Amino acid sequence: MSKAAIAIACICLLTLSGCGNTAYGLKKDGQEASHAMDNATHRVLSAGAKK
Repeated sequence: MSKAAIAIACICLLTLSGCGNTAYGLKKDGQEASHAMDNATHRVLSAGAKK
């Protein structure tokens, strides 16, 4: 393989890896936000029930 082909292959792999990491990060952020919202809702509802 020529050096140019190897360079392009490396760039493609790095780009795909970056996209995968971004998708994983977005998924993880969404899950954490959902858990935080659930916890906050539970605290608000349980505080209202104690009155």
